[in-house]
Amino acid sequence: MPTYEYLITDSATSTSNRDFHLTHDGIGIDSPVPFSIRQQTLAGGKQQGSELITLQVGDMTVRLVPTRGMAVLDVFVGDTRFGWDSPVQEVVNPAFINLEAFGGLGWLEGFNEMVVRCGYQWAGHPGIDNGELLTLHGRIQNTPASRVVLSIEDTPPYTIRLSGRVDEKCFKRCDFEVWMHLSLVPGEHRITLRDELINRGDYAREYQVIYHNNFGTPVLEAGGRVHLPVRQISPFNTYAGEGLNGWAEVGPPQRGFDEQVFNIHPLADPQGNTEALLHNASADLGVAMGFNTVQLPVLTIWKNTDTLQQGYVMGIEPGTSFAYNRRLQRDLGLVPSIGPGESRHFNLSFTFLNNATQVADALARIEGLQGDIRPEVLDTPLCAP
Repeated sequence: MPTYEYLITDSATSTSNRDFHLTHDGIGIDSPVPFSIRQQTLAGGKQQGSELITLQVGDMTVRLVPTRGMAVLDVFVGDTRFGWDSPVQEVVNPAFINLEAFGGLGWLEGFNEMVVRCGYQWAGHPGIDNGELLTLHGRIQNTPASRVVLSIEDTPPYTIRLSGRVDEKCFKRCDFEVWMHLSLVPGEHRITLRDELINRGDYAREYQVIYHNNFGTPVLEAGGRVHLPVRQISPFNTYAGEGLNGWAEVGPPQRGFDEQVFNIHPLADPQGNTEALLHNASADLGVAMGFNTVQLPVLTIWKNTDTLQQGYVMGIEPGTSFAYNRRLQRDLGLVPSIGPGESRHFNLSFTFLNNATQVADALARIEGLQGDIRPEVLDTPLCAP
């Protein structure tokens, strides 16, 4: 299909269109839904030099950060924001991040986005594996995109796609190329991620990926709930075991709550497609997330319902792995390998729901996937973190 295509960033030619801006009418597209795309370079504090791309499409606004692994900072539908409020308020430039700080927890100094990719050499909690310190959730989130391209179809439905290539390369270690595509259709309250991991090296390598998808107020509130079709669930650690019976329930902000994490093997349809839903207390606002269990076989629920200032947030995180350190997951069969020249694809969708009918429809789909199958509940963690 014919498209308009615009190069925004390219490390190979040292291209950086830092003041990129276009509108639908400016390029001659007769879209019934107005849209504009703008890139800006941020200034001040630790966000000095970070780049932010804003897609304004009808009443939906999507903000992405190409300098932070093509992360989705947040999404607005009308006045409703989907994302969360972290104590980290700036869009931190990775140049100011020391991943090895705090015993491997330095990643947290930049953590504030709605969609964070964790990987690809490893993901999960910090720790030693084969004599090497693996820092929290890998390196890709703190790697700027080497190439960013915008494409727009010039015929209905005028699909907009923003693509970034983020490389994870190290002499003697890995040669990973990751293409990250975000697309949306004007008039729909939905975004789709289509990512491709390619091993450009001559040797097979282990890899892991977790999509750390995070939501706070207003969709996260006391009395709300998360739904997904569950085959098996277990607590991440003994502290999470205390909240296992209420794992799907959302409580109010609670000082000292810390975090409770749950390991889930989801159910899916025969093609591996499944869905998760988070909604507010009145079930008239929510987000439905679709993914494929062939690509991303497990899911982590991260409940961090601490104070609003500290970070009141829940993560719904499909992945190839749970959040344990890599060394603990080989015996679980959750550290896959990718051969030389091979690629792996990961597809997710986020649909933003703003009325009770849409929430009820998503819930009905999930209940249909669960059917009469009773979840297997394990009282003890899968391994000792």
